[in-house]
Amino acid sequence: MTDLDTQAPSEAPADPQSRHHDLRARGLTLGYAGVDIVHELDLVVPDGLVTVVVGANGCGKSTLLRGLARLLKPRAGGVELDGRPLKEWASADIARVMGLLPQNPVAPDGITVADLVSRGRYPHQGWFRRWSAEDDAAVEVALAATHTTELAGRTLAELSGGQRQRVWVAMVLAQDTDLVLLDEPTTFLDISHQVDLLDLLDDLNHVHGKTVVMVLHDLNLACRYAHHIVAMKEGRVVAQGAPKDVITAEVVDDVFGLPCRVVPDPVTGTPLVVPLGRQRG
Repeated sequence: MTDLDTQAPSEAPADPQSRHHDLRARGLTLGYAGVDIVHELDLVVPDGLVTVVVGANGCGKSTLLRGLARLLKPRAGGVELDGRPLKEWASADIARVMGLLPQNPVAPDGITVADLVSRGRYPHQGWFRRWSAEDDAAVEVALAATHTTELAGRTLAELSGGQRQRVWVAMVLAQDTDLVLLDEPTTFLDISHQVDLLDLLDDLNHVHGKTVVMVLHDLNLACRYAHHIVAMKEGRVVAQGAPKDVITAEVVDDVFGLPCRVVPDPVTGTPLVVPLGRQRG
C-alpha cells in the first residue's frame, strides 16, 4: 500500500487560483450527537488524481467527505488545505477551490434547472464582480457536459431522479473548482448514465487536471476509474493505494464481508470483483 502521508505539506501561502492543492486529514475524528463515526483518520488526497472511497454502508465514507469539505466540525484532529487548517480559510475561498455534491442535496421549491446550475457561479461573484459572459459560458458548458441543456427551463420537481442527479452534478461543474468532491454521484442513474458521468469526471481529471474525490458503491466501476482507492471499515482506513493493490479478495471479504474472486476486467485489465454467493449444485 502507498503511504501518501510522507508527502510534505505546502509551505507557500494559500492561493485560491492555484490548480494544485494539498488536502489532507490529520487525526480526524468526526461524528454526530456524541457518537464518533470517523476515528483518528489520517489521509492525504493525491493531487491531480481520481480518488474513490469505498466501504460498507455506515462505515463513515459520507461523513469523511463532509469533514473534508468543512461541512462537519471535527471532534478531534483536523483538515488542512495547502498547509493551512481548513477552519482558517474564508468560506468564499474554499468555495473557489473545492466543490461538493452531497448525498442528498436540497433545492428551493420551484427553482429551474438553469437557476440551480447558475448558483454554482456564486463563489466567483463579489462586490466588484458581477455576472458575466464567462459565467454564462460556464453554465452552458456544465449543462452540455451533463446532457441537461434541454432541461434548462424546467423545474427540478418535474424531473426524474436520474435527471435531477445530473443537474446537481452540472451545478458542481459550473462552480469550476480544482477539487471536486462527490458523494455517490451515480445514485439514481441507470448504467448508461453512470458510465457517461464517470467518463465526464475522468475527462475533468485527464483533460482539465482537476482532482476528483468521490464515494462509489460499485467496486468494479471504482476500479475502472480510480487512480487511488481508499477502503474504509468502521470509520478507519484499512487499505489505500492503486486499485490492483487494494481490491483483493481478502480486502473485499474484510471490508464488505463478501467472499469473492477478483479477476482482471476483460476490457480494462483492472480488478473485477465476482461475488461467490450461494453455490447451487
